Amino acid sequence: METIRGFKRTHMCGTLRGENVGQEVSVCGWVQRRRDLGGLIFVTVRDRSGIIQATFNEETNSELFVKAASLRSEYVVAVRGILRARGEGAINRDMPTGEVEIEACELRILGEAETPPFEIVDDTKTGEELRLKYRYLDLRRPSLQKNIFIRHEVARVTRDYFYENGFTEIETPMMMKSTPEGARDYIVPSRVHPGKFYALPQSPQIYKQLLMLSGFDRYIQLARCFRDEDLRADRQPEFTQIDLEMSFVDVDDILEMIEGYIHRLYKEVMNIDLPVPLPRLTYADAMNRYGSDKPDTRFDMEICDISDVVKGCGFSVFTSAIEAGGSVRGIVAKNAAKTLTRKEIDKLTEMVRGIGAKGLAYIRWVDEKPACSFAKFMTEDELRAIAERLGCERGDVALIVADRDKVTLPVLGALRNTVAKQLGIIPDGYNFLWITEFPFFEQDDETGEWVAMHHPFTMPLEECLDYLESDPGRVRAKAYDLVVNGVELCSGSIRISDYKLQAKMFEALGLTKEEIEAKFGFLVDAYRFGAPPHGGVGIGLDRLTMIMCGADSLRDVIAFPKVQNASELMSECPSYVDDKQLEELHIKVDTDK
Repeated sequence: METIRGFKRTHMCGTLRGENVGQEVSVCGWVQRRRDLGGLIFVTVRDRSGIIQATFNEETNSELFVKAASLRSEYVVAVRGILRARGEGAINRDMPTGEVEIEACELRILGEAETPPFEIVDDTKTGEELRLKYRYLDLRRPSLQKNIFIRHEVARVTRDYFYENGFTEIETPMMMKSTPEGARDYIVPSRVHPGKFYALPQSPQIYKQLLMLSGFDRYIQLARCFRDEDLRADRQPEFTQIDLEMSFVDVDDILEMIEGYIHRLYKEVMNIDLPVPLPRLTYADAMNRYGSDKPDTRFDMEICDISDVVKGCGFSVFTSAIEAGGSVRGIVAKNAAKTLTRKEIDKLTEMVRGIGAKGLAYIRWVDEKPACSFAKFMTEDELRAIAERLGCERGDVALIVADRDKVTLPVLGALRNTVAKQLGIIPDGYNFLWITEFPFFEQDDETGEWVAMHHPFTMPLEECLDYLESDPGRVRAKAYDLVVNGVELCSGSIRISDYKLQAKMFEALGLTKEEIEAKFGFLVDAYRFGAPPHGGVGIGLDRLTMIMCGADSLRDVIAFPKVQNASELMSECPSYVDDKQLEELHIKVDTDK
């Protein structure tokens, strides 16, 4: 193998253009492709910036030609030569450097390569499992590299923006006390303290609140977080959170700060000028209109309540739901009658049954008279009134669910998204939306107990404080989520800064003094020494990048991701450790279990 010593790279492959013609250029990279046309060899060299073609002519330099003939895919090379304009018939309009090529006068082979297990191209047909096993090869693909560079730009703009707005970057511990955060902790055994464990942070929540009590006023961190939960396309066991906290603020101050950040980010990275301020919906409005606290507002198909229209009808499915305190609601898919055939509606019925609904009623209006699954229980006037309330016309399909609101709304929300994808009516673009005034409590169906919907440090709305004990279901929180295209991007709240109110909140959640002391003692103590009003958010950097890249999975924007079972295929972790390590940690493993 040859060395790079004495070879000075002058250009990145993908940066060469017509204005460089006539210059002596030197590039380094990997061999993407070699084409041998007899007395002429074309070699495409690739680096992180793109590709450039180099030519080797047997008549001009036979020794160099022979050397070029030995090149194989993924060899690492350095090439020097004069940049020439390609002939008119040889221009490749599909590549940015397609009008020029390097007429090579020097070639160094810096590293040979075995034939890779798959071709390093964007339109690969290779399965993801094999590509993740050889992730270092997969990361050579231009599309993945582009995603990683966009992620880098997101991080750069993030720091620039928040630094300019007076935030201080502070690192918080990676090994901390286990506190209830909503998911399972990853725990770390202590050798020095036998039988005791650290927890990896699910978020820096408690520490960033303590930083506000410490007087830092504005904190920012690109924090690594860990949650031991089941994976999906937009979830990983370890992730990066743009974590921030601000003192002496209320909800509007934080939302305006984040809107400025999102506007700056999309302008600098995507060259998209997002309109601000961003629209807002309360949680109650979002659920009633879209059946979701993270609605995709790029398309209509809003939920319509028809309970009052069908209250006295002869269809017991509707009337019994209303009598039980529930509702009857529906959505209308415009011009969908040809696509949503009876067979397709049957599939949708099975889908909604799988997520909690008892069934799905429908009106499918193809001909002069609509087909209705419950027509025999209704008069023509009642059917007409339902269609009018829903806005269902000829060519449309109405889908109706009757149940408790906590079933009806989310089922129709899921149905709305499924039907929109099926009809192909979701346009491109980015629809941002704030969801505000979340319920403070949610009731456990099995135990009937009230639990915090967010974390227990969230401040209730002042007008709801009187309901903490008498009517917990009416308490709304100073909590907010930022949603884009149906994906939750960030979540935050104003925190409780009055330690007496915090103690009252713990009591409302059913925590004993012993539990409060064990789980949050140091935080409760800190609040006794003067806490400023403060609040913040955590923004998923990985998820934000995924949306900006138009990627389907977080794995496409993380260099070395985990798969569904939380393992990394390349390094084969998690793995066993030897008995000596376990002995030092005072741990015994029952391998039978």
